[in-house]
Amino acid sequence: MAAVTVACARILPVNAATAGFFFLLLTLAVATVWGLAEAVIAAVVAMLCYNFFFLPPLGRFTIADPQNWVALFTFLVTALVASHLSDRAKKQTLEAKRHQTETEQLYALSRAILLTDTTQPIGSQVAQHIARIIAADAVALFDSNSGLTFHGGVDELPNVEQALRQVVIQGAPRSDPPTSVAAWPIALGGRPIGALAAKGIHLSDGAVQALLNLVAIALERVRTEEATNKAEVARQSEEFKSTLLDAIAHDFKTPLTSIKAASTSLLADGDTLRAEHREMLAIIDEETDRMSLLVTEAVKMSQIDAGKVKLERTAVDVESLVKSAVSSFSSRGDERIQGTDSLKEMPKVLVDTEMASLALRQLIDNALKYSPPPSVIFLRADSEADRVVIRIIDQGTGIPERDREKIFEKFFRRASVRDKVPGSGLGLHIAREIARAHGGDLWVEEGSKTGARFCLALPRFVEAKA
Repeated sequence: MAAVTVACARILPVNAATAGFFFLLLTLAVATVWGLAEAVIAAVVAMLCYNFFFLPPLGRFTIADPQNWVALFTFLVTALVASHLSDRAKKQTLEAKRHQTETEQLYALSRAILLTDTTQPIGSQVAQHIARIIAADAVALFDSNSGLTFHGGVDELPNVEQALRQVVIQGAPRSDPPTSVAAWPIALGGRPIGALAAKGIHLSDGAVQALLNLVAIALERVRTEEATNKAEVARQSEEFKSTLLDAIAHDFKTPLTSIKAASTSLLADGDTLRAEHREMLAIIDEETDRMSLLVTEAVKMSQIDAGKVKLERTAVDVESLVKSAVSSFSSRGDERIQGTDSLKEMPKVLVDTEMASLALRQLIDNALKYSPPPSVIFLRADSEADRVVIRIIDQGTGIPERDREKIFEKFFRRASVRDKVPGSGLGLHIAREIARAHGGDLWVEEGSKTGARFCLALPRFVEAKA
């Protein structure tokens, strides 16, 4: 300001208007380089210099001509307004650059997350990417699903894991200005899935939220990868089990076929056998059939579990379907099943006979196992719209409402009967899968006061119109 005053007053004498113009330019330059506060000071100093050196009487802080008061006030207002506008433009430019930098950083981070190596821990890679791209001194990423904390950056965050767990529980960010450490909860779909802590990070609130969303996507990707891997392992396991059972079944059926042929041949010539020998041969013959059926069922169940089964549907009488399933239990001397005579008026169902019979046998076997020996198992069928519902009703202890869906899950067995009744926890699951493969369903009927009432719905056969 002094240089402009000397230049305009002594070196290159100019009139008051020209000097005011130079002072105004200098004030704008100060606002552009430093800021509004400095520009205001420069404007006041320029006003004083302009008054003292260029407005008469010169060398005094007084003004002789009243018109010069207007000029001086106009100069001061113009300088202040121009300084304010220049300062605002500067701040907007800096803000735009900051937003551009944040956008570029977030884009680079999203690209790095998409290109992470799935064979390595994704959480650790994400923490390192954040520290490198966002220029943070230290980063800690907590995954609440696995309970692991991943670190990135050149510095360390001591005792950060406990703090991150608290952030997840409270669901609110926290910061420590003296150490420049801040922590934020990570949420997806309204539920907390982790927390992020960083040291020396300088981002706007909007950029921080975008960063947390990217990290949430990365953590969800970890879960998706794990679920996919587990599903693939399970699928391969089921396929291997199915293949193994097919091979075992073939090995079993070969000697069973020989046993069956021998027992049938001996029974055909039963007149030469003693009564007790003929009775034992009959038992061998029946148990051979039963063993062959069990082997076939095991293979079918494995195929259903592996999703490899194909249905061969035909129109079948409900009565014959049920009686076929019941006959396997009658041959074992179990006569507790009643109600098959009530099925004669039922319409036909469109099912794979072997599969539907397998589902019925599983349900009947389940009812027999969970009912006291003297009690009776009732079978009943009803025609409902486009399906037939077969009900298997036992006189056991019943199923609590909280377990009526769980019992259809693989390997689920209620704690109250787990050690009392033999089983694998697969029968009901297989039966429901068979029903749903046909377009039907299997459920436990609500409102059963005593025992359990399983409802097997199968599609009705509809004859094509000519």
